[in-house]
This record gives sequence, structure tokens and C-alpha cells, in this order.
Amino acid sequence: MTSSIGQKFETVIGLEVHLQLNTKTKIFCGCANLFGAEPNSLTCPVCLGLPGTLPVLNKAALLSAIKVALALNCSVNPRVKFDRKNYYYPDLPKGYQISQYDLPIAEHGFVMIPVPEGTKKINVKRAHLEEDAGKLVHDMVAHSSLVDYNRTGTPLIEIVTEPDLRSSQEAYDYLNILKLTLQYLNVSDCDMEKGSLRCDANISLREKGSTQLGTKTELKNLNSFRAVKASLEFEVHRQEQLLLAGERIVQETRLWNDEKQMTLSMRSKEEAHDYRYFPEPDLVPFTIDQATIEKVRESLPELPAAKFDRLRKQYQLSDYDAGIIIQDQTIADFFEKCTQHSQEIKKICNWIIGPLLQEINSRKTGLAELSLKPQDLTTLIQRVEEGVLSNLSAKEVFALMVETGQTPDAIIKDKGLAQVSDDSALEGIVQSVIGENQSVVEQIKQGKDSAIGFLVGQAMKKSQGKGNPKKFGELIKRRLQDG
Repeated sequence: MTSSIGQKFETVIGLEVHLQLNTKTKIFCGCANLFGAEPNSLTCPVCLGLPGTLPVLNKAALLSAIKVALALNCSVNPRVKFDRKNYYYPDLPKGYQISQYDLPIAEHGFVMIPVPEGTKKINVKRAHLEEDAGKLVHDMVAHSSLVDYNRTGTPLIEIVTEPDLRSSQEAYDYLNILKLTLQYLNVSDCDMEKGSLRCDANISLREKGSTQLGTKTELKNLNSFRAVKASLEFEVHRQEQLLLAGERIVQETRLWNDEKQMTLSMRSKEEAHDYRYFPEPDLVPFTIDQATIEKVRESLPELPAAKFDRLRKQYQLSDYDAGIIIQDQTIADFFEKCTQHSQEIKKICNWIIGPLLQEINSRKTGLAELSLKPQDLTTLIQRVEEGVLSNLSAKEVFALMVETGQTPDAIIKDKGLAQVSDDSALEGIVQSVIGENQSVVEQIKQGKDSAIGFLVGQAMKKSQGKGNPKKFGELIKRRLQDG
């Protein structure tokens, strides 16, 4: 498949991310903000929009939105106003959505992403607060659709980029960096499977060198970042083929079909005026004082980009090691606690990136659920360095540490895993191995030093992994030199 992208056409992408905030209650009422409850069990007259009810803004949702805005380098608008976005859909009980139109909570931010040339600024056009809609549940067997209003009124912040992205890879990288930043803020679980984080993509093509935007299509039903990437790649090819054939791109909303790996037309795309926005009459506009904004700013944690730079400089980590460590805030904290007990920085990194992450992934859990203390990991590393444990035995001890919470020393003693380093205890094994492998001994005498490793391996087998391989090597060399 030959593509003209990069020669004739340029890809233009903008992303809209909807993030559910993890407040205890919904944005305009006192209903619990929970996932997975019995359908329609978390509703009230306010979130259902029954006549005579009045919405009241959740302060925690507002503060979380300010936190997100500051983390994305946005300017926070001191004046807050809500608007009604009018449209009819079965999962929208009021027939409108309380959102923000001309005066969002924040504007003019940016996120830096990696590109082959270094880094690129992706501008965040706006971030606004709104309420979520309900959820339609389609029963394909009964050929019917049901609606669950539990999600109605869940606080959302929508983060909209400028059309600055030029490839599906840039979109993928932006989303991963955005998600990691939001996780550090602890304002949402960012779980796409639960719908806590959802993404829509807008994509168009234009001739190379043109500054005028082409006709865009909006992509929905993207339940993973990989789906975002794949749908954008499909849409680039679809639009390119239409343009090369002299056909017109239709402005529309398209759904991604993951099974068929293609986009399908859903409906023509609405313009802003189609929603008939007007100010929400039941919520009075108000101002946020600067002191509140600064208090939120002071509460921000060290964000991933800053942590990445600091870990590289403070601990001389490679880009790869630092990049893996910062992917989970609890793991980054665990790493730094380990460095308080040991200066074996590279070995700490290797154990975290290797065995620790393997345990976490295989158990499908988080570090907090594992019975592992930083000082115990560094003690394990120290025992290997001291020759008390072989690398193989160390992995066995580590698995038991994670499972039981016991210290490495207790496990070594209980399981009899201490490595034997005493010459007198190893001499007999060395003599036996040399006697059984005379052909290898001859190779070593003829200058093939690498064959010593084979004899060390045989000695380790005879000791059932308890012998010190370094000591075995020394004893074999000494015996061959003497004999």
C-alpha cells in the first residue's frame, strides 16, 4: 500500500479527553460517585433533572479541575460560569447537559511529548467542567436497549488540544503522558475499561504547505490508546484515498470497530450552534480568588516530567531506567526509599524493573498489595554481593519475600539457601568435576579459558546451586595450575 502522506498531504489531529473525577459524590448533587453499583440505584431528582430541583456545585470537583489545569500549564479563569448544552439522547434525562461553553475553567496550556528531533509542545486549548451522561446497555439477544442513569452527573473534565498533532504516534504519546500526569494528581483512576478516561479524536488531511484546515471527522468508541492509534491510521488512509480520487470528505462522526479494524459512519457532525448553548440559569456565576488557586498549586505533587529529569540527575539513571521507574508513582517512591538503604543504584533499578515488575504484572496487582519493604530488597541485594546467595537463589528468596513479607535473612535460614563459600566444603566437588571432565580440562590447558565456565556450571549442579560460583571458579583455576 503506497501512501502520499508526508509528500502530498499533512495529517492534522486534535484530541478531546473526558476524565471522570474521583470525588465522593456527583458534581451537582449528593448521590455517591461509584462504579459498578446496581443499575439506576445511584440517582436522585437533581441528577435526573426532575422539575423544581436545583443543582449545587461540588467544591471538590472544582478543586480537582483546578489541579488538572495547573498541571497542564493552563491559565485558570477566575470567573466560573456554567452553560446548558442542549441535545436529546436516551441517556441524557434532562435533555441537556450542564457544561461550560465560552468561559471554561482553564485555557492555553501545553503538554510536551517526545519526537525524533527532541520534544514538541502540544497546546491544550481548553479544559472545562461538565456532568457525564448515563450509559446505554445494548442487549443484542433481546434486540433491546436499556439505560443506566448511575453515571449521570458524574463530574467530568474535558481536555481539548489544539490541532497540533501530526501523526497517530504523536497522539499515542500525548495520551500516555497525559494519563500518567493525571494519575500522579490522584484525581481519577484513569481506567478506560470503566469509562473513567475516554478519548475522541478529530482528524483531517490538508495539502502539504497549506495553513487551511481540511474537513475533519470525529472518531468515537475508542476504548484504548491502541484503538486511538489504529483508528487514526485507518482514517488517514481512508481520507487520503478519497482526496486522491477527487472526492469530498464529509464532516461526520465515525465509530471505531475494533473487530473489523475500521471506522464506520455514525452521524453527521454537529456544530456548536446546533447545541443551542445558553447560560445555566440555576447556577450563579462566581469567581475563584487567587489564594485558592495558589493553595491548589502548592498541593501539586512532583509531576512525571520533573521526576524523570531529577532521577536522571540525582541518581545518574539512564533514560530507559528513569522512564520505567516514573511510570508508577508508588514504584518511584519505593525506588527512592531503597536508595536510603543502599547505594547500589543500578542493582536496585534492575531488581525493580525486572523481578518486581514481573511479580506485579503476573499477580495483576499493585505494589501496595505486595508484602515487600524497601530495606528488605536492599538486604537481598547485599546478600548477593556478599556471596551469601547465588543469583538463582536470590530470585527464589525474592518470590517468598513478596508472598510472605518475611525478611530475606529469615527465608535464607528457614530454607537453607545460604551459599557455600568455604574452600574445604567445595574442594571435593571441584576435584570430582575435574575428574569427570578431562576433555574440557585439556581444552583449558590449551588456552580455552572460556571452558572454565562449563566446569563451574557442573560444580553448581553438584552443589544443588548452593556453591559460590565465584569461589568455584577460583578453586578450579588453582587446581589446574597446581596440577
